[in-house]
Amino acid sequence: MIKLFGKTETSFSSNGDKVINAIKARVKKVDNGEFYLELETDLSYVPDFEEGRIVVAPTPQGEQYFRIANVTKTKNKITTKCPHVFFDSKNYLIADSYVYQLDCNAALDHLNSATEPQSEFTTISDVVAVNSYRCVRKSLYEATQELISRYGGHLVMDKFNIGIRQNIGQDKGVVVRYAKNLQEITCSENWDKVVTKLMPVGKDGLLLPNKYVMSETQYAIPYTKTVSFSQDIDQDDYTDADGNPDVVAYNDALLQDLQDQAQAYVDEYCVPQVNYTTKANIPITDIGDTVQVIDERLGLTLTTHVISYEYDIILGKYRSVEFGNFKQTLSGLTSQIANQTQQIVDEGVLSLEGTIGEELQAAKDTVMQALGSGYCIYEGSAFMVVDALPKENARNVLMINNNGIAFGQNGINGAFTSAWTIDGTLNMQAINVINLTANLIKGGTLKLGSETNQQGQLEVYDEANTLIAEMNAQGLKVYGQDGSYVLINQEVGFAGYDRNGTPIYWVAQDEFHQKKAVVEDEITLCNKLRFIPITITGDNNTITNDGIGLVSVGSD
Repeated sequence: MIKLFGKTETSFSSNGDKVINAIKARVKKVDNGEFYLELETDLSYVPDFEEGRIVVAPTPQGEQYFRIANVTKTKNKITTKCPHVFFDSKNYLIADSYVYQLDCNAALDHLNSATEPQSEFTTISDVVAVNSYRCVRKSLYEATQELISRYGGHLVMDKFNIGIRQNIGQDKGVVVRYAKNLQEITCSENWDKVVTKLMPVGKDGLLLPNKYVMSETQYAIPYTKTVSFSQDIDQDDYTDADGNPDVVAYNDALLQDLQDQAQAYVDEYCVPQVNYTTKANIPITDIGDTVQVIDERLGLTLTTHVISYEYDIILGKYRSVEFGNFKQTLSGLTSQIANQTQQIVDEGVLSLEGTIGEELQAAKDTVMQALGSGYCIYEGSAFMVVDALPKENARNVLMINNNGIAFGQNGINGAFTSAWTIDGTLNMQAINVINLTANLIKGGTLKLGSETNQQGQLEVYDEANTLIAEMNAQGLKVYGQDGSYVLINQEVGFAGYDRNGTPIYWVAQDEFHQKKAVVEDEITLCNKLRFIPITITGDNNTITNDGIGLVSVGSD
């Protein structure tokens, strides 16, 4: 039963203002993405379909609430695409709120309580990771997306409840055989990361004695790659009986760790990443449900999860279900080289100096390889470079005309994802810069550090190239010429230290403490009593005594 309620209704136990007899009613849901009801009725509902009214409709997860939006009327029907009420969160603003070292559940509660107007949602999460996030002038919707990117997990939209769950879905023992028991199934494959023979590189360029790790799965053509791995092994943990460094044991530990990491990598990436979409009505309940896929063409048995579905409410069955371990989506513009650079930085595979040098070489190699397989086409008003012929089969495209240069990875007829226009504008959503020198940088927000980047650091130097101030994860520190410094952070609050690191003044709660003080003029207490210097003179204006006098504030 599909029921219609008012815009501000909070109780949905009744049949509402009207029961809707729909011509078409379908629910579309995507993991961490869309969730909407597509509704189609006859013209008799024209007076009822007001923007913002709530539609309660049955879904595979029970009744859910959707808002009428963007109503379209034709001569014989009404259609509307109703987003889930979760997307009301776009209308709640968080002016400035700081989540500091909280788990995801506390972070959600904190941000949900900081909205204007007061949020109508309840929140919950079972993600136990701890993180920090400064939310400034963002909607609750944007803040939720940012928490997912920082903490991980899956967005759960359930009526007026917002959840971020570590794992979702159920395992009902669903098994699908590609092109066997399901004829209406489409498979999308990605072989970019496939590797069957791997040369792993460890700390300081460490290589295995046999250099390569092989997978049991092999193909007619080779898939040989090299990958650098981060190794967090402390040499101080390996000593002999006398407490001296045991170099042999340390090196053995590094080799074993590199072997284990490489084997796990090969086991994961020896098969292609695949996505399957079927129009068969397989028995799932929600996003995240487990599906086992047997693809005999690839020799692949894959345990995967539902990524999206479309459900027909009237027929009570799924129209399409998508599941797999690969889904190529671009939320921002990032080139292949930028992706490789970010992966190296995120994984921390080498020191900063090594990363920069290696990435420059990787960028050069990528471009040179592309130049060897590119094709140039001149079409009178435009010049194109494509990666395949005929041009209709190309994926990577560079186009130059009198408006500028455009780049894209969606073919000659697809959307171009970055451009350098003739007026000098560089239009990109993501730019990775190895070294930037500038006299003036203007912008909105300067973001330093986070869990996805290296530790943020801001340093200030004087003309003699002496460090005079720095800001990092330990707070803000300003140095004096004698080696003393002032420190501001969440642990100490505000404090000053001498050159030996001994605190000389500090703030504790609402009290100011100081080891020594020199007052040049006077001290006033509570705006009632003053300590002032006095001088007593005798005959012939000779000074007989110096001291301190206590007078009321009104006294001269």
